[in-house]
Amino acid sequence: MNFSSSRDLLARLLVFLVVGSSAFAQVSETARAVHSRALVFDAHVHAIDREFYHGGDIGTRKPDGQFDLVRAREGGLGALFFSVYVPEDYYPAHLETKQALRVIDCALNQIKTNHNTIELAFNADDVERIHRVGKIAAVLDIEGSYDLDGDLGVLRDLYRLGLRSAQLSAHNSAQAYADACCSPSRSHGLSSRGRDVIREMNRLGMVINVAHASDDAISQAIEISSVPIMVTHGGMRAINDIPRNMPDWLLKKLAARGGVIGFQIGNDFHNPKAFAYRTAHTGKAFWSAPENAAREAHMTTEQVDALVAPQFPMLPFELPDSLRMSVDDWVAVVDRAIQLIGEDHVALGTDFDGGPPPPRGFRDVRDLPLITESMVRRGYSEERIDKFLGGNVLCVFRQVTQEQPR
Repeated sequence: MNFSSSRDLLARLLVFLVVGSSAFAQVSETARAVHSRALVFDAHVHAIDREFYHGGDIGTRKPDGQFDLVRAREGGLGALFFSVYVPEDYYPAHLETKQALRVIDCALNQIKTNHNTIELAFNADDVERIHRVGKIAAVLDIEGSYDLDGDLGVLRDLYRLGLRSAQLSAHNSAQAYADACCSPSRSHGLSSRGRDVIREMNRLGMVINVAHASDDAISQAIEISSVPIMVTHGGMRAINDIPRNMPDWLLKKLAARGGVIGFQIGNDFHNPKAFAYRTAHTGKAFWSAPENAAREAHMTTEQVDALVAPQFPMLPFELPDSLRMSVDDWVAVVDRAIQLIGEDHVALGTDFDGGPPPPRGFRDVRDLPLITESMVRRGYSEERIDKFLGGNVLCVFRQVTQEQPR
C-alpha cells in the first residue's frame, strides 16, 4: 500500500470515528458500513444563510437549525451543493446581482476559514479527491436569480468566482427569461434569452438546476440542454399535488435524458396532510412570495437585509408528531420514484436550513444514516444506496463539468 492510499484510508477511518457517536448508534452494522463507505453528496443545503445575516462560523456547532460542519461530519456528509441563496426580497430594487456577489463572498470566506474541513470543488474529480482525504466538497449553487434579465456576462463572471450550478428560475418568481413553478407565466416556459442561458451554461460546464422552474420551463430545458439537468430538491406531484413537485410525465422526460431529481427531506413536499396543516395554520402556501414588493422597490440593500435577516436560521414549521411521516414513509416516496424512473435518476437533496420539517425522529444532518438504515431494511442493494446517497449526483456533475469552457 502506497503512502497516498494509506493516508486516504486513515482519513476515512477518522471520519468513521467522528460520525460513530451520532445517529450511527441507532442503525445496524450493515447500514453503518454502507453509509461510511458511500460518498454522501447532498444536492441542496442552505449552508451559510445564518452566517451571512448574523455572523458566526459554519465550523461551529449550532444549538438549532439543521446544518453546520460539525454535525455534517457526524452525519457522514461527503459533499454538498452549497446554496448561494438570493431571496425574492432583493428583486424589486434589482439588487439580485449585488446580493449574489455578497453571498458568494461570504461562502468563499467561510470555506477558506474552515479549509481543514471543507474545500471548494469545481468538477467531479475535485469532489472525489476532497472526499478521499476526509474533507467535505462544496459545489457553489445559486438559488434565486443571479440577474433577473439573465445577463450572460454576469453568469460568466460568477463562473469565474467558482459558481458551478445555477437555478434557472428566480426561486418561486418568474424572471424575464424563465417561468417559475409558483407565479404567473411570462415566457410560456423559456424566452429566447432563457435558451441562450442554457446554451451558455452548457458551454461553461454549469449544472442547470430547475428545482423551482415551471413544468414548461423544465420540459424545454431538458430538450435544449446538451447534458443532463438536475432538480436539486423536489418531490412527486403524484404524492402531493403542489406546483413545487414534478408530474410523472416530466420525471420520465428528465430521466430519459439522464437527469436526476434530489428528494427534499421535508413533510411539506411528500405528506399532503402535513402540507394542509401548515397551510391552514399559516394562511398561505410555503412558496408564497414576499408581501412587501412595493416597499422593497425603494429600499437600500441594508434595509432589505434588515427585513430578511429575522427569518434565519430558517427553522422548520412545527408539526405534530402524529402528522409527520416516518423515515420509512419518506423512503417509500423515493421507492415510488425508483419504480417510475429507475435508480439512476434519484438522489438526496435535503434543503437543510431551508426550512423543511423532517420526518418524525429525524433532527438534522446528523441523522442522514437513518435513511441508509431504512433503505437497508427495505432490501436495497449497496449499489442502489450508493447511487441515491451521492453517486447519481456525482455522475451528472461529471458529465456537465468534464469539458472546459472554450
